[in-house]
Amino acid sequence: MARVQLALRVSDLEGSIAFYSKLFGAEPAKRRPGYANFAIAQPPLKLVLIEGEGGGDEPTTLDHLGVEVETATEVNEATARLSAAGLATFEENDTSCCYALQDKVWVTGPGKEPWEVYVVKADTDTLGKVDVASGTTGACDGSTACCAPSEAKAAAS
Repeated sequence: MARVQLALRVSDLEGSIAFYSKLFGAEPAKRRPGYANFAIAQPPLKLVLIEGEGGGDEPTTLDHLGVEVETATEVNEATARLSAAGLATFEENDTSCCYALQDKVWVTGPGKEPWEVYVVKADTDTLGKVDVASGTTGACDGSTACCAPSEAKAAAS
C-alpha cells in the first residue's frame, strides 16, 4: 500500500505529538530524540514530525512531502516515469534518513517544495543522512528539508 507522507518541522514536538495523536486517534509508530512519525491507516498517511531549531514560538512549517511505496522496484518505476515526464530527478540509494535506510527519488514542485518517492528498507538509529559507502554522517541542520538532497546536488540532476 502506498501512502502520502507529510513531514512537518515543529517547535513543540511533545505538544505536536499530543495534538496529532488526538486528531488521528493514533500514537506515533516511531519516536526518537527530536523526531516522531505516525503511520495513519485512515486516511493512508505517514505524518513525520521533526523538531525545529527555534523556540516554542516558531510556527510549524513544511519540511518535505513524499510518497512511501512498498518496494525498490516502485521507486525505480517512479524515477523512470518522472524522468520521462521531463522532471529533474535526484536518486539516493541506501541512504539513512529519518531513522530508516531508504532508496528514494526526489523531484521539486513548482513552488520549490521537495517531494520524495521512497521505500523503507530497514530502521536505523540515525536521523540525518549517512553515506553508506564512506560511513560519513550529515545531521539535519534545520536549514533545509531534513532528508532532502542539497540544492547543489538537485540542480546537477
